[in-house]
Amino acid sequence: MSPKIVELEQVSHRCDKLRADGKRLVATNGCFDLLHAGHVRYLQAARTLGDFLAIGLNGDNSVRELKGSGRPVTTES
Repeated sequence: MSPKIVELEQVSHRCDKLRADGKRLVATNGCFDLLHAGHVRYLQAARTLGDFLAIGLNGDNSVRELKGSGRPVTTES
């Protein structure tokens, strides 16, 4: 797994360390399926609000519940 993609259990530890280092954290979440320019602008704007942006991604089941049976187009795998 990429060092930028972490499991939920690791998030708290990383956030604690960043806060201890005086960093300002910003967090958001969503199902970015399919990723489009509006999503990118939203994430870029969120990033300007702090030193570190954490993004939670909805899983396939959540996306399917929100957007319908043909989704997600881009799956977890």
